[in-house]
Amino acid sequence: MVREYQTGNAPVPGFFHNNRPAGQSCDLRMATAPHSAIVRKSIRVRGIVQGVGFRPYIYNLARSRGLCGYVLNSSSGVTIEVEGPEGEVEEFLEQLRRHPPALARVEAISVSDVAPQGKTGFAIRESVAAEGEFVLVSPDIATCEDCWRDCLDPENRRYGYPFTNCTNCGPRYTIIRDIPYDRPATTMAEFRMCPQCRAEYDDPGNRRFHAQPNACPACGPGIALARDGSFMPDGPVFGYGEIALSILGDVRQVLRQGSIVAVKGLGGFHLACDAENETAVNLLRRRKKRSDKPFALMARDLAAVEKFCEVSPADRELLLSPQHPIVILPRRAESRIAAGVAPGNNTLGVMLPYTPLQLFLFGDDPQQPPEFNALVMTSGNMSEEPIVTQNQEAWKRLGRVADWFLFHNRGIYMRVDDSVARTFKGRGRILRRSRGYAPHPIKLDAEMTELLACGAELKNTFCLSKGQYAILSQHIGDLDNYETLEFFEETLGNLKKLFRVAPRAVAYDLHPLYMSSRYALAMAGLEKVGVQHHHAHIASCMAENGLRDRVIGVALDGTGYGTDGKIWGGEFLVADCAGFERRAHLRYVPLPGGDAAIRQPWRVALSYLRDTFGESIPGDLPLWREVPERQLRVVSAMLAQGVNTVLTSSCGRLFDAVASLLGVRQEVTFEAQAAIELENLARAGIYGRYDFEIEDGDGLQIDMRPAIAAIVADVGARQAPAIISSRFHNTVAAAAMEACRRIRQESGLNRVCLSGGAFQNMYLLERAVRELGAAGFEVFLHASVPPNDGGIALGQAVIANQILRRGA
Repeated sequence: MVREYQTGNAPVPGFFHNNRPAGQSCDLRMATAPHSAIVRKSIRVRGIVQGVGFRPYIYNLARSRGLCGYVLNSSSGVTIEVEGPEGEVEEFLEQLRRHPPALARVEAISVSDVAPQGKTGFAIRESVAAEGEFVLVSPDIATCEDCWRDCLDPENRRYGYPFTNCTNCGPRYTIIRDIPYDRPATTMAEFRMCPQCRAEYDDPGNRRFHAQPNACPACGPGIALARDGSFMPDGPVFGYGEIALSILGDVRQVLRQGSIVAVKGLGGFHLACDAENETAVNLLRRRKKRSDKPFALMARDLAAVEKFCEVSPADRELLLSPQHPIVILPRRAESRIAAGVAPGNNTLGVMLPYTPLQLFLFGDDPQQPPEFNALVMTSGNMSEEPIVTQNQEAWKRLGRVADWFLFHNRGIYMRVDDSVARTFKGRGRILRRSRGYAPHPIKLDAEMTELLACGAELKNTFCLSKGQYAILSQHIGDLDNYETLEFFEETLGNLKKLFRVAPRAVAYDLHPLYMSSRYALAMAGLEKVGVQHHHAHIASCMAENGLRDRVIGVALDGTGYGTDGKIWGGEFLVADCAGFERRAHLRYVPLPGGDAAIRQPWRVALSYLRDTFGESIPGDLPLWREVPERQLRVVSAMLAQGVNTVLTSSCGRLFDAVASLLGVRQEVTFEAQAAIELENLARAGIYGRYDFEIEDGDGLQIDMRPAIAAIVADVGARQAPAIISSRFHNTVAAAAMEACRRIRQESGLNRVCLSGGAFQNMYLLERAVRELGAAGFEVFLHASVPPNDGGIALGQAVIANQILRRGA
């Protein structure tokens, strides 16, 4: 008989310990229950169960119950056999099912009866590799409290050691070359453990038992500091112990002097400088060629963060979570953070140190105030290239950016950037899914065909599927250069190997110019499945929330190729994972100049003005003063003659147009900049809105011309931009609710899924959820998968799976 337990996570920290000598027989409890039947069970556990202390947990749990047997890692998870009195075995299984180790994610437990062997002792056996099997790989985990104490204690042998870790924390995905997850299959293979570290590694009662990155100053990786322009040999001299502490003190000194330091971290390099030094921040912007896009910050602790940001209880929980993502927080008006960190933005992206090396950048005495309130810790790359991971690569590619380089000699096998999240309704919601979250898969409620979904062009991730799992890659980035495509291919090869996936089909976005689509279509021997962009957005939200039946899907974003050849982006669908119907959309307007209109919001504003007023456009608007007259004439002629224009229903372009009308921004330097700055203007407590119309036609069309006319009138009347922005956001939320209400009347559907990059706008999201909730809708949102194009690949995968299975 085989029993299947589908389990969730009920983490209970700590292991079960006892004082029994290591070699003592395990039949002590058997003697106390002579009439209890002796049974033996074979147990297979799947999920994230390697590298998280699972085997020592099982070892101590079995010994605490007087059971015999063994536990081992395999290519499919953890295999256990336990033997003893039936009641004790059942209690063992119940404890395993209800209270796995804190960092484990148990997906399934299967149990079968085997013949008792009458042996004694419980052992942890060597790992076993099995052809075609796979195990869920743990993401990298921030340093745990025990390891913080170790490296901050002057009496501890790991005092000041930048690579302190244990089974409960430290690098995982970034160092794993293959499974099973054992040291020879990681980048730590070259570091031979000293006798003390080996004793910890071999002791099942120690929290460093089989911690594959286990090391100390005597045997592990070290650090080196080099100045830009100095000679860097192939093998720099790395410092350990007190030398490492001295090096870190030197790093703090050059940071105080205003230098920019390239710091090798867990999944790649960061570029660091003092976040309160305006000159250093602006210098970093110029050298990195990053005009206005916000920099991420790192602060030593919560107390430091609260000096410059407002932190809610949910924010605190997210900042301190094992993932330690960058969390988007409201900026305090009195903050001393340099304006150049996030120009024109009233939020800051902040994270806490997740490795000891990062912690020591703020000082080596936790009892003293940090030497910096915050450091800029932005990705170590140029422009939109992938994050740099190797020492020589950093020396070559970041030499014109950094003044100093802080190297270490632990290899990074998979580059992984920092994750970004924010909280809404008391829950963390991922905006960029990477370190700490990837490659943990999404558990689905259906068996998946093995396939590859190549994702979108911007914020690219890809998705592999196997069994009931969708394996979403870490954040790859915008596929607009060769280096990023190389990163895509590098990561794809690694995840296919780790999860033993051999795709038989590939899903892709319908946009013919997306590099991800061209890559998919060029793959030989695989069945091709094209998936519409906004359908993928909604399917992604459905998959994350375990929905199968049809829903009303609201997909609001900047760009998606429509089935009619137009650019969609303000879409209301009736959809499931097998198909969709487009029931409503924003009224089309011409997009003059294609991609140029995305970079220059005034072009879209001019299009909306002509659509609203015809030739009689009011003259008292910021764009007439801020845009050269010649450019206005050229674009006006393009719109009048329909030359080099394409029709769009994009919600993102509507936001751009309103931002231009208010004089917020006429040109952008990064995606959604105008919309972000428009959101920054909006204020709580303003409930008014503008008029709009919903017209029957090819589906319902949401006509925003009445709102545009009213906004122009408010601008002319010198109405406060905060009031105009708030009313506009309220209008979009009200229009979304009204469109959903009309679709419900026709379809009878009451579930609404919200997806697309526009729902990263917290002001819009809050009002849309409130409007829909007041109208009686059941609303589903993203949390563990980004609402932006970083979640597209998941939707592509579940849609392609349905199509393939339907056609089989």
